[in-house]
Amino acid sequence: MAEFKRCTVCMASWADRESFLSDPGITLVGYQASFIDLRAGLFLFNHSCGDTLAIQAEAFEDLYSGPVFRNRKSGQPGCPGYCLNKDELSRCPEACECAFVRGVLEVVRKRLERTAGEG
Repeated sequence: MAEFKRCTVCMASWADRESFLSDPGITLVGYQASFIDLRAGLFLFNHSCGDTLAIQAEAFEDLYSGPVFRNRKSGQPGCPGYCLNKDELSRCPEACECAFVRGVLEVVRKRLERTAGEG
């Protein structure tokens, strides 16, 4: 059976995305953008054992149901530059092609915060 993710430090594994997002030992810490293919950008998570796990954005994209824009506005006036800072997790206010990934980050961040609040 395929697994969603395995920690290379402690060898913990998650069978699916839901079990990963329900683990109180997981925190979202960043996003490393890929401007060639936005879906290939990496969501960065810390695991309670001290490891950092990277998972492609496409593994979470179906969690987002907002607008997806066609034009990229990165580097243009009004762009806050969030995608250039891997530690920035804020939702982008621009109608930019990259904004959907920021929306996905927001959904994932809220899911993990809810899980942490239950623990």
